[in-house]
Amino acid sequence: MLIVFSGLPGTGKTTIAKDLAATTGAVYLRIDAIEQAIRSSGALAQDVGRSGYMVANELALSNLCIGSTVIVDCVNPVRESRIKWGDIASSSGVQLANIHVICADTNEHQRRVETRTGQPAAANCGILKSVIIAKIESIPPQHRLTHGVRDKKT
Repeated sequence: MLIVFSGLPGTGKTTIAKDLAATTGAVYLRIDAIEQAIRSSGALAQDVGRSGYMVANELALSNLCIGSTVIVDCVNPVRESRIKWGDIASSSGVQLANIHVICADTNEHQRRVETRTGQPAAANCGILKSVIIAKIESIPPQHRLTHGVRDKKT
């Protein structure tokens, strides 16, 4: 199974994804960590573009093909990246769970973003939340959850 946690920084997706990976023994891939490693290598200077996602795509595919469950932690801001996760799941013959995490409390979300510590440098680069929001393409209605929990009956 491929489980992709998406959402803005500060929504709680990393906490949820890490806990699930630790509980299940799944492979955990965090785009922020991959992108920071690319930046630190100096190979692409500071503009890693979509290279972090491309690396994560290949790592996910490799692990899915040997039977591992993979959990991905990413913003997933553009339609292209969301489609790619579906392609990877399909080509490896596994189910895809796309989980878009939000923090419904605007004040709490702002507090989390402003007080982040211990994150890769990219996560603390001072980008205003409104700018980040503007860069996230619309999530199609069929991929939206209206409640925090969804089961197969709903």
